[in-house]
Amino acid sequence: MVIIKRLYSYMLQRFLPLLLMTFFICLFIVLMQFLWKSIDDLVGKGLQVSVICELFFYAALSMVPTALPLAVLLASLMTFGNLGEKFELTAMKASGISLFRIMKPLMILMGFIAVGAFFFQNNVLPVAQTKMWTLLFSVRQKSPEVEIPERSFYDQIPNMNLYVERKNQENGMLYGMIIYDLTKGMDNSRVILADSGKFNFTEDKTRLFLHLYSGEMFENMRDNSMGSSSQRYLPFRREHFSDKQIYFPFDANFNRVDESGLRNQYIGQNVTQLLHSIDSIGQQVDSIGSVYATEIMNQPYFGVYPVTTRLENGEAMKTRRPDITVQKYLDVDSIFNAPNASAAKSYIANALAKARRQKQDYQYRSLALAEQAKLMRRHDIEMQKKFTLSFACIIFFFIGAPLGAIIKKGGLGTPLIISVLLFIVYFIIDNAGYKMARDGKTTVWLGIWLSTIALMPLGIFFTYKAVGDSAVFNFDAYRNFFARIKGKGLTRSLSLKEVRMMDVDPTQAHTMLENFLSICASEQERINNMPLAKRIFYSGTNAALRQPLNILVDYLSNSPDIYTINLLNQYPFRPTRRNLPVIEETTKKLLERFKNT
Repeated sequence: MVIIKRLYSYMLQRFLPLLLMTFFICLFIVLMQFLWKSIDDLVGKGLQVSVICELFFYAALSMVPTALPLAVLLASLMTFGNLGEKFELTAMKASGISLFRIMKPLMILMGFIAVGAFFFQNNVLPVAQTKMWTLLFSVRQKSPEVEIPERSFYDQIPNMNLYVERKNQENGMLYGMIIYDLTKGMDNSRVILADSGKFNFTEDKTRLFLHLYSGEMFENMRDNSMGSSSQRYLPFRREHFSDKQIYFPFDANFNRVDESGLRNQYIGQNVTQLLHSIDSIGQQVDSIGSVYATEIMNQPYFGVYPVTTRLENGEAMKTRRPDITVQKYLDVDSIFNAPNASAAKSYIANALAKARRQKQDYQYRSLALAEQAKLMRRHDIEMQKKFTLSFACIIFFFIGAPLGAIIKKGGLGTPLIISVLLFIVYFIIDNAGYKMARDGKTTVWLGIWLSTIALMPLGIFFTYKAVGDSAVFNFDAYRNFFARIKGKGLTRSLSLKEVRMMDVDPTQAHTMLENFLSICASEQERINNMPLAKRIFYSGTNAALRQPLNILVDYLSNSPDIYTINLLNQYPFRPTRRNLPVIEETTKKLLERFKNT
């Protein structure tokens, strides 16, 4: 019997509910995005609820690769943020438990999730995508539900425009009807006027039945019986009726598209099938390219065969085709020595036309090869994406868990903002890499793995900082760091010491100040002797002043004089060329102060 440690079970109990909650929330959000993009294809089609639910189910399965990494990032941030905010993480570390040990059960869980994500991508996702796109294509091809508006032309019925003045919502009667019937073409169009009428479908829902009352019909008639050479227009036909029935072809059924075609595409294949398809397409491209190359090498140009080069005994030997016994050489000057100028011009025009035809032929062949290469890249992209989801989940966990331990903020506020920002960066990089790989601007593996490569250093950095309890988001530390780089330094905060281990000797302090002032003068002279170009851009730290300044400040900080302490606070932490005048001025004031004492 396997006994799970209480710490491990506690971490799993804290993480798993958040993971499930965030996963379904993220899945709902991306599913709403799918609905928003496909709303035009679903509205007004009269689809059954079962068909819409089936489409949403397969769409939800297809959206798992997008929702799962974001859910892992958000759940790990919230879990460790809550532990840090309630000081539970601090208590665990105080007990001698390292961060890696705290993360151990979740790391094992993420390993299982990564393996499951791969099998999902390889076995479940191809079937879900095939069925989703099959249903979506079937929905797009379904005829819209007949919903005729008032006082507006309705053109959703094929080859017919219908105008209705008003309609009765209770019994479905239409009044003041104008119908333009184009089912027999523009030449034999019909215009029907009726006082009232009603629409119905046949039992098999393949035809539209129109029952009209009290109206008339105008029909153009064109005689096509004698062929196109003897077509002639006849007078139009006019008919009055009190009761008339008309059938129009209109398939209102929901017909599913055969999914076998999509199943053979790259979206419906697993890794084994994709490898086989890539190998088959590659062999096909290589064979076609070999045939094209052989044709180019063996095809004569203006009666001259191309010269091939082969190596014999380390020397390049030029040979022509072995079946050509008579060498033919093209005398270009003979073209211009034609009987007359028009003949020479004709020769050149024929040569240019032949060269253009050959160029177009080769361009067409290159386009055919490019399409095959693009298809092979699409198969390779789909194969690489089988593995990216697993690695994305692991990387997002190692970003979210350490980051939550650092920021120590739980709930949905801060973790949600950070998760969305990180996921937007991931999505932009991933989408850019996918497009570059699809268009052949980079290798497929680099384009698909670009987002993983970009975020992996971020996960390593956050994990390293969280293990060492570093203050990653301590903005004062960053501000001080850049201030020291710029040479501005920070102000000192010395104060009078209540207990002093030693007293300041005025004579020794005076000597130290004079020596330091002479060092400053020599350093200023060294800077003035620099070349003009170097002196203009020179702003580095003066290493010669740093140690004497620190010794001087440490000694004089034991002074009981508040004025001396205030002057010492004017010294910068790092002496540079910019603050050298301030250092000299402060030193002179201190020197004057100790002269008086």
